[in-house]
Amino acid sequence: MEDISIGPPLPADYPAWRRLYQGYATFYKMPMDDAIAGRVWGWLLDPAHPLEALLARTGTDGIIGLAHFRPMPRPLTGTTAGFLDDLFVDPGVRGRRVADRLLEAMAEIGRARGWTLIRWLTGDNNYRARGVYDRLATRTMWITYQMDLSPRI
Repeated sequence: MEDISIGPPLPADYPAWRRLYQGYATFYKMPMDDAIAGRVWGWLLDPAHPLEALLARTGTDGIIGLAHFRPMPRPLTGTTAGFLDDLFVDPGVRGRRVADRLLEAMAEIGRARGWTLIRWLTGDNNYRARGVYDRLATRTMWITYQMDLSPRI
């Protein structure tokens, strides 16, 4: 199997990242357009913004996976953790442990920064990803709620 390298995005990576991010949005049935993608890309390239990214790439396939993450304060423990917002691997290369490599790289970053853990959410019906996560992490008992803050009419 070809080596997979993991690293931060470079400005020239935008088209490949955009293709993967569209795939991620489509999977979760979320709207995605150039304005949203451009804003997120700007955040990822801004060293002052808390959102960061790692991209997985190979010499022949190019960019094949992405992970977006950020620090997350944990008030009850007085510590900082990492929060994985998005993880997506090109469907054509799944099964090559790309997600494992992205999560391992995030774990290295977290350890270097003194994070106590990395937390993320996934869809209940995201069975393939859950198989990976069950191998690498511990499922928690937490139920997630969301409060819509759109203007009321």
